[in-house]
Amino acid sequence: MGSDYKIPYKIYLEESEMPTHWYNVRADMENKPAPLLNPGTLQPMTAQELGGVFCDELVKQELDDDTRLIEIPAEIRDFYRMYRPAPLVRAYCLEKALGTPAKIYYKFEGNNTSGSHKLNSAIAQAYYAKKQGLKGVTTETGAGQWGTALSMACAYLDLDCKVYMVKVSYEQKPFRREVMRTYGAEVTPSPSDTTEVGRKILAEHPGTTGSLGCAISEAVEVAVTNEGYRYVLGSVLNQVLLHQSIIGVETKLAMDKYDIRPDIIIGCAGGGSNLGGLISPFMGEKLRGEADYRIIAVEPASCPSFTRGVFAYDFCDTGMICPLAKMYTLGSGFIPSPNHAGGLRFHGMSAILSQLYHDGYMEARAVEQTEVFRAAEQFARVEGVLPAPESSHAIKAAIDEALKCKETGEEKTILFGLTGTGYFDMVAYEQFHNGTMTDYIPTDEDLQVGFDGIPKFPGNLQ
Repeated sequence: MGSDYKIPYKIYLEESEMPTHWYNVRADMENKPAPLLNPGTLQPMTAQELGGVFCDELVKQELDDDTRLIEIPAEIRDFYRMYRPAPLVRAYCLEKALGTPAKIYYKFEGNNTSGSHKLNSAIAQAYYAKKQGLKGVTTETGAGQWGTALSMACAYLDLDCKVYMVKVSYEQKPFRREVMRTYGAEVTPSPSDTTEVGRKILAEHPGTTGSLGCAISEAVEVAVTNEGYRYVLGSVLNQVLLHQSIIGVETKLAMDKYDIRPDIIIGCAGGGSNLGGLISPFMGEKLRGEADYRIIAVEPASCPSFTRGVFAYDFCDTGMICPLAKMYTLGSGFIPSPNHAGGLRFHGMSAILSQLYHDGYMEARAVEQTEVFRAAEQFARVEGVLPAPESSHAIKAAIDEALKCKETGEEKTILFGLTGTGYFDMVAYEQFHNGTMTDYIPTDEDLQVGFDGIPKFPGNLQ
């Protein structure tokens, strides 16, 4: 279809104004995200190959580049009703504090027990695992939001849940870990000595604080070596961005209802789930030539995949056992500093977002963590919500853009994603208040170590 195509939002709504369909932005992308490659053959992964790692229905969603609207099963919508639709809030107090003519809105995804947007995909992936008759699922988690969300979803559906938590977060966030255990999950600090790949990483990097890439390797190994288990991922994958599109669809519905049009849309970026979900219907309009928006991805300066990474095929995990994805990457061997960017520590970025960024549909910036926490504190004091460190990257950029409007007198409308709450991140807030928090920016030499490990084959790293 051409640029006259519009998502019939009002047709696909329940009385509660909650969408009944996810929106697949790939259907409107002229340049589709590159396919996952088999690391042995360098050929696109088949559904049969992916089925050994992921649930069957999720494999279909992962490979579907053409279906714009995918129905949300009734059972998942029933679960969503516990906390959706999520609030879209006008930040009047922040606007007043900044003295800006800009109008600032945020979509708040922390209104559930897991405290973040991650539950949107966790319940979907757990549902498809249960429907397939599996015993349980394995996963990784960085800051702990994804692990918390998945443990909650698995408890609801009576599925076993094994979580490999990045070691630095396991130690920094014991309360998040205990919430997962409360919901019945088995939580292991990663890298660990419980898997072959974990033992190898520990041998090569003794004393490492871990990374999402390490944890992914361990979780995948456990899934493929235990019958009745599959691996699930909280970000990066196409299927995850599909599930998270409910964020953007709900946001656009609310804004359309009150005739509000954002000029600038901002989201934090680690693997891409929140950003991809928030921008999806707006990006769809941009891709179809129906509207234009300035879209900004905000990442930590300590793990700058977009702003300093390369666009190439790379492993999604440190152990190099997963398929190759074409994305902006720092190299699967890159171990970020143990700062409080939390869930934004992944070395790569969603293939969908990477392609959109590469094609010029969005921009990116990197921010340092002390500035992020300064923005978080400012927001908390006037808006009454204590934001997660990840979300606060978007808050920092939103404040910066609002202050630019103050300088120019422009009355722009700014929308950002508040992905979750920071009540389990008080160690980080304590370090910020005590003045012991530091900023770390990797040198070019630091990054080169990761780049050197990116697979080298014809056509890659050009």
